[in-house]
Amino acid sequence: MKLIKHAHACVSLVKDGGRIAVDPGTFTPDAKEVVDAADAVLITHEHFDHFDEDLLTRALEARPGLRVYGPAGVVERWSARPAQVTAVAAGDRVDVAGFDIAVSGGLHATIHRDIPRAANVGYLVDGRVFHPGDAYQAPPAPVDTLLLPTSGPWTRLDRAADYVREVAPGRLVQIHEIMLSRTGQESTARFLSPAALTEVPLTIVPEGGAITV
Repeated sequence: MKLIKHAHACVSLVKDGGRIAVDPGTFTPDAKEVVDAADAVLITHEHFDHFDEDLLTRALEARPGLRVYGPAGVVERWSARPAQVTAVAAGDRVDVAGFDIAVSGGLHATIHRDIPRAANVGYLVDGRVFHPGDAYQAPPAPVDTLLLPTSGPWTRLDRAADYVREVAPGRLVQIHEIMLSRTGQESTARFLSPAALTEVPLTIVPEGGAITV
């Protein structure tokens, strides 16, 4: 399976002719191209940096074969397209474009007590790659590759390190990095490394880069 890293929280996964995209939001400049190339789109939660409603509405109208999965609060806006959209929640398991998707999660991590917490789900893809959305939530099973958010108003380095220790993935890949400069990303990677706080080094995949997972 190939993982393509797009800007911020967005990744594409490609396998055996199937292609899915996770969280093509407004912080992803090539989000339209990402969605156009995908058989299905998975959304972790409703925040704009993960979810571009206008883009997906146009894509669903233009492509009857496109499928979108996400929390009920996301997909309910397309209730007139029940054949194209599916609400998912923790405990669900679905086949999406040939990928086995196990859904977990609950709520977005706390930003501030005055800001309501949105529903947030994580996606475990083929039992190997886990995208947690915006939360330090453990996947429903051990994983080879954990996608780790490194910047944002809810992230904390100490919690990120403990999260990596808890999950103990074989590989750690940075996502949700747009609020960090390159220097900030490299500094975070130094903390999240065997030389400091975790047993697994943080891999920084450049925007547009791809790795095999």
